[in-house]
Amino acid sequence: MASTAFEEIAETFEFLDDWEDRYRHVIELGRAMEPLPEAVKVPATRVEGCASQVWLLPRIEGTGPAARFDFQGESDAMIVRGLIAVLHALYAGLSVAEVGRVDAKAELGRLGLNEHLSQQRSNGVAAMVERIRLLAAEAAAA
Repeated sequence: MASTAFEEIAETFEFLDDWEDRYRHVIELGRAMEPLPEAVKVPATRVEGCASQVWLLPRIEGTGPAARFDFQGESDAMIVRGLIAVLHALYAGLSVAEVGRVDAKAELGRLGLNEHLSQQRSNGVAAMVERIRLLAAEAAAA
């Protein structure tokens, strides 16, 4: 169920033999993201459970379960910003109903992230996935 953007990341990871290269690629993905305006970096958009500061701002087009899901995100840590970019590739453009059906753990596992992130970072990714799922569920119910 992965998007084309996520499949491209997975293909790139297949060509990068060394985890250091993959790590750098994730950071580059984060650098390419549009920064969030300071005005939206508020407690309501902050993700709890992350060692770094993380903000996710949903952008929903339409209403109900068929509404299209997108979000902007930012972190004060470069690797986490890259992880936000990976999650964006995984979820952006799906319907809010589809977001809840994505097996994020399995998809991210395809990239080898499970084995190469610290426990704190893994917990942070899980917190971001949970927030994304919650935002999509709220939009689907609206």
